[in-house]
Amino acid sequence: MIDKELLDIIVCPETRQDLVLAEAGLIERINLLIEKGELRNRSKQAVTEKIDGGLIRKEDRKYLYPIRDDIPILLIDESISLEEINYP
Repeated sequence: MIDKELLDIIVCPETRQDLVLAEAGLIERINLLIEKGELRNRSKQAVTEKIDGGLIRKEDRKYLYPIRDDIPILLIDESISLEEINYP
């Protein structure tokens, strides 16, 4: 997945918070919502492509940045609100 050295240096582009890898169960849940056509990103666009993983803002845990093909998508508009999918 993501190299630990890269994970140690990348941060949220909006808040500069550290990012942590999302748990496998959360990724499965997100991919199920994508499959059902029920997930929108922060810019309110439907997310249609499944993700391989995700990076969550460490302190507030409000947003997940998707990982596709081992590449983190660190664009604010592409982030997924964890509050909208009722993730604790």
